[in-house]
Amino acid sequence: MPCTDAPLAGTRVVTLAVNVPGPVAAARLRRLGAHVVKVQPPAGDPLGDYCAAWLAELDAGLELRSLDLKSREGRAELDELLTSADVLLTASRGSALRRLGLGWEELHARCPRLVHVAVVGHAAPDDDVAGHDLTYQATAGLLTPPQLPAVLVADLAGAERAVSEALAGLLLRARTGEGSRREVAFADCAADLAASARHGLTAPGGLLGGGFAGYGLYPAQDGYVALAALEPHFWRRAQELLGGDADTIAQTLRTRTAAQWQRLAEEQDLPLVAVASTAAGADTGAGADADAEAGADARTDTRADAGAGVAEGAW
Repeated sequence: MPCTDAPLAGTRVVTLAVNVPGPVAAARLRRLGAHVVKVQPPAGDPLGDYCAAWLAELDAGLELRSLDLKSREGRAELDELLTSADVLLTASRGSALRRLGLGWEELHARCPRLVHVAVVGHAAPDDDVAGHDLTYQATAGLLTPPQLPAVLVADLAGAERAVSEALAGLLLRARTGEGSRREVAFADCAADLAASARHGLTAPGGLLGGGFAGYGLYPAQDGYVALAALEPHFWRRAQELLGGDADTIAQTLRTRTAAQWQRLAEEQDLPLVAVASTAAGADTGAGADADAEAGADARTDTRADAGAGVAEGAW
């Protein structure tokens, strides 16, 4: 792999973070070229119990170690790993880390160049408050009850932010020679992602919340299409092709299948696509036959929340 494709080549990451956000962040760091050692409990990552296929994707290319961190041997092996590590990624409550001797003061004293990325539910002093992706989204106003979220927004945003904080910590160390503790709070991530709604942009009736006919979801013959003709030249093209107001656009789009509309939009350079289903194994519609069902049916997602972002304790 060329060095430009692996900017973190030579960087060693140790991750204790299981469930969704930790593995997502670790996989991203690995794709950037880091050597990632994942330390998991003897029973394995809980994500494997409810989404084994996804975990297998995320763990690909990682060095996996199963350790009991409450045992003397397990802690000794972890300490050995940390002596040569550049980044430590955790997703446990602060109190659990302190019980293991992994509080920042002790950690920094032993490994002064180590960057610790601590993923927590809430920022200090509330970092021991329980929560998961669903509760963070609920507090931020990102939910539309009774529908459950199709995407683990807070968990995945937290994972990306953890990667950013790891990079910031490495850059800071290059300047100062010292490691640092970087905190990522899921609740903060969810609140930041809700900013567009708080400011009215995506709130009901806002420009991106149904107030502009060129930006919305419309039913086709067999599902839905997403139209995002925001820029003036796209909006003019949409009006020429579909009509000049929401009612006319809706009537026009019902005349063809979602897949047919997507193909026509590609030909016309119009930002319109078939709405894909989030159901496992569902066809996205983009490459389906013109007469095949391409859009997603309007349905309520009843899956259980799989966030489990911050572990109750450490093993």
